Amino acid sequence: MPNIDFSEKLQDLMQRVGISSFKALSRATGVSERQILRLRQGKLKEMRVDVLLKLSPVLKMPLNELVTTFSSVELLQNPTTNQELLQEITNLKIEYERLQLQLEQQREILLKELQQSTLQLLESLLLQWPTAAQKAQENPEFAAVKIVPLIQKPLEKLLQGWGVEAIASVGTEVPYDPQLHQLMEGTAQSGEKVKVRYTGYLQGDKLLYRAKVSPV
Repeated sequence: MPNIDFSEKLQDLMQRVGISSFKALSRATGVSERQILRLRQGKLKEMRVDVLLKLSPVLKMPLNELVTTFSSVELLQNPTTNQELLQEITNLKIEYERLQLQLEQQREILLKELQQSTLQLLESLLLQWPTAAQKAQENPEFAAVKIVPLIQKPLEKLLQGWGVEAIASVGTEVPYDPQLHQLMEGTAQSGEKVKVRYTGYLQGDKLLYRAKVSPV
């Protein structure tokens, strides 16, 4: 059973930060309700330090203070054990912050690499599109079909690199599949022929956009 004193202490802290229930605390921190129950039972020494590191900022209580508040009398009366625990927590907190910084740096590197590879795939579009668009504005008779390859080829390379494929080409007639197709008008039963008006896309097994279709 939860320790009444520890449960009340936790509820007081939760009220200060506007958290209404232990379930809401679990969602806000990403800590399981089972771990929160251990805190309520005063079983702090059975909890992992990374769990306490998640609770500390949400409850707006420094880690050392959180440990002191929810430590059992027996633990607090043993200075050696208590000091060792606090030192271990301090060391792990430093390591946790170091890893968080490292992850953030890795995310920035990956984002830059993604941006660079995307720019390489779109190179011809970036270099030629402004000129083609300007010519089209200056000359109303400029054939739009000449612009299509400038957009189509880089886009196809980009989608291919990301593993994205079209569900069906615009204008084709395909059997209606409500999982892959969205009717723009009318009705259709599964398997009936429909015409693709706007293509949809898949990325592997994941549906990104359903193709928009109309009955034939």
